[in-house]
Amino acid sequence: MIKNYEELNDVHIDVLREIGNIGAGNAATSLGMILNAEVGIQLPKVQITDFDTAVNALGGAEAMTVGVLVNFFGEANGMIMFLLGMEDAQNITSILVQEDDSGEEGLSEMKLSAIKEIGNILGSSYVNSIALLTGLQIDLSVPYIAIDMAGAILSVPIIEFGAIGDKVMFIEEGFYTDGRELNSDVIMFAEVDTLQSIMRRLGLEE
Repeated sequence: MIKNYEELNDVHIDVLREIGNIGAGNAATSLGMILNAEVGIQLPKVQITDFDTAVNALGGAEAMTVGVLVNFFGEANGMIMFLLGMEDAQNITSILVQEDDSGEEGLSEMKLSAIKEIGNILGSSYVNSIALLTGLQIDLSVPYIAIDMAGAILSVPIIEFGAIGDKVMFIEEGFYTDGRELNSDVIMFAEVDTLQSIMRRLGLEE
């Protein structure tokens, strides 16, 4: 029986990668509906990694990042965090929000609201991929948004889940639409009993 992320074998990790791949595909479809445009996706890079590696992949602890956190609960428990660098956050919201922000630093309240909704929908895409593969009934919390340095934003899952391991599923996504590239990252952390339930539903655990 799996007791922490360190005990995941190659088969377990392949299952989590498949969940990540399905989630990324669902996310591209959802993003296309939000933007009212055709959205392509590069092959997502899905890896099980530690928090420090995830922080470095985001540009380092001091890189300014927009994070949207969604908790999931029910027959599966954990959290999903949708992460954007500031430039990508500006790019994606400029498509959605038509406002004159010339000379304005940072993101307006309207743009933050748009990112919050995008993060919520994309988080749902990943949760739905778990539900699709396993049949587990899963609900989502209200999304929370923050703008801070990557190290500070990732301190939230570290504090909440660090006691049961320092590994997370880290997904690097690359979307493209109308000649624009939109890069984002997703961190998903499922509680150990949820990992056990997923693997059991797929016949990998007794």
